[in-house]
Amino acid sequence: MALVPSYIKQLTAYKAGKSVDQARRELGLESFVKMASNENPLGPSPKAIDAMNSVMKNMHYYPEASGYHLRDALAKKYNVMIDNVILGAGSEGVMSTIMRTFLLTDDELISAKNSFIGFKVLANASGRKAHWLPMKNYRYDLKAIGEKITDYTKIIYLANPDNPMGTYITRSEFDEFYTHVPERCLIILDEAYYEFAKDKPDYPDSMTYRYDNVITLRTFSKAYGLAGARIGYGLAHKNLIENLIKVKVPFEPSLPAQAAGLGALMDQSHLENTLKVTQDGISFLEKNLSMMNIKTVPSATNFITTLWDSEEGAKLITEKLFRQGYIVRQLNAFGWPDAIRISVGTMEQNRGIIKKLKEILKEN
Repeated sequence: MALVPSYIKQLTAYKAGKSVDQARRELGLESFVKMASNENPLGPSPKAIDAMNSVMKNMHYYPEASGYHLRDALAKKYNVMIDNVILGAGSEGVMSTIMRTFLLTDDELISAKNSFIGFKVLANASGRKAHWLPMKNYRYDLKAIGEKITDYTKIIYLANPDNPMGTYITRSEFDEFYTHVPERCLIILDEAYYEFAKDKPDYPDSMTYRYDNVITLRTFSKAYGLAGARIGYGLAHKNLIENLIKVKVPFEPSLPAQAAGLGALMDQSHLENTLKVTQDGISFLEKNLSMMNIKTVPSATNFITTLWDSEEGAKLITEKLFRQGYIVRQLNAFGWPDAIRISVGTMEQNRGIIKKLKEILKEN
């Protein structure tokens, strides 16, 4: 009998973008600007840091198991009951719990072929049959997904906005798609970049739907600057949350993570500043990349994806930027080898990477 299941052996481990520490070890440069992983260049809110510091003296205790205080704060923020909220170690933590809770032996999953890698890893690790459908014009092909639904379909995953393309499904598109989804199918709406897209008039904020078979995932990693704390949450019907809580890892998220989430929610000005820096950064990058005739995908997130003539060209640009102290993400792992994702930085960082790109293109 094989010790490791075949579907696990065939998995490729998730490969994150280079960290600054890794980059220093590889190249020996002291200073690097990381614009690869869609992190908040402003860092966490001072209130989140203070909240984490305030609980450090209690690290010998387990965190409050139900995460009551943060769940209660989130419930009030979104005008739902606390029984509609679950916490996790990042939105991926909740995603993992969903897989372990609801999938039966013959269940199948559907999503886009070249969307968020984290879901793809979890889906393939489940051992269930997964259908990966091509994107159309760098967007989810909802018509194709709807046509792929069968009696075996249990979970449909939609990242809205998408990572790594930054595109989003509109309200009218989602409404039409939902008419093809049976009640027995769960839709995971991964809204990790919700804060950046929420003010777009045609963006379908899932909290206005409240469908019984929709699970919304959101995170503190992006707009709130708490990627290192690993804290996310899910919002869904009470019956779904009740069963997810039975399966989730006990005492997750950690004590400092829960405190940080509470602190972050109390600092609206930090969030608003983040959104302004992001919008200004997107506008600056789009304008300057266009002036250099670099193709981009319109983004509703805190990153912008650039398109190059070939995989080799994208690799060369990524490597040259790296040697100049800028870490960006070539999207091979996502299935877009001719694309490079650039996270929005501070305006100084944005200007810096544009300057380096101009120098690199001039060399070529």
